[in-house]
Amino acid sequence: MARDTDSGHLWLDWLSNALLRSTIAAMLIMPYRWRVPAMGWIMRRVIAPVAGYEARANANLARVHPDWSAAQRRAVARAVIDNAGRTLIENYSTRPFLRRMRRTPISGPGLAALEQGRRDGRPAILVTGHFGNYEAPRAALATRGIPVGGLYRRARNRFFNRHYARTMKAFGGPVFEQGPRGTAGFVRHLRKGGFLVLLFDQHVSEGIALPFLGIPAMTATSAAELALRYDALLVPFYGIRRDNGLDFDIVFEAPVTHSDARTMTRALNASLERRIAEHPGQWFWVHRRWKVPGT
Repeated sequence: MARDTDSGHLWLDWLSNALLRSTIAAMLIMPYRWRVPAMGWIMRRVIAPVAGYEARANANLARVHPDWSAAQRRAVARAVIDNAGRTLIENYSTRPFLRRMRRTPISGPGLAALEQGRRDGRPAILVTGHFGNYEAPRAALATRGIPVGGLYRRARNRFFNRHYARTMKAFGGPVFEQGPRGTAGFVRHLRKGGFLVLLFDQHVSEGIALPFLGIPAMTATSAAELALRYDALLVPFYGIRRDNGLDFDIVFEAPVTHSDARTMTRALNASLERRIAEHPGQWFWVHRRWKVPGT
């Protein structure tokens, strides 16, 4: 029976990946300025209803913002899903996306700190959440000759994971999969003075409970711990989608002051909270961020 169940999951994974790959291939035929909003529409109208994304985003929004009207929560949830679709196809559009990021200005005091760190051979951990397009700043740095690696969580769908991992490698710097082998490579790169990206805003059962958007959430402190261990800069950064849906404001905030892992992680939470307050439709409310441990 277990083998039958596994075979069924394998078949569903293969089928869903085949459908997604076909959709992506069709989108890539279109001009960039059309494919990005088109993929947002497909995610919002076709994929999200089947996957239950809007319902999950609405539930999280109701938990954090019980004072909002149902219409307000629904509008934000749909913006979240649209942004996710746009981000997906942008990250598969390597060449036009990189061209766009090459001419996108970078702001914030963190950029000067990174440039100084690179001259000094000091490593840096760039930290963000599933907000806007988190690959946009990494692509922008790559076009300026600053490669940035990354550590990513393996997708549940093994077929999807194979090709999505390749898209991350296209933006410069080595990419490591979470796990003993990937973490070892990540640490070696950091010890050599490399720059790396970490996304810290998903539920982590082995993390610590810290307030996030007013509710305790299990949070990884690994970014801060690594920064302390290897004297690395810890820089919050964001790729904030502009109103035209195609361009970004790329911001590198001032490095977080070294103190202790809990305090530094709380500073990262506070930074992301401010961005979400400004642009609630750009954070991925679909994640089970406040998942009860053990469930």
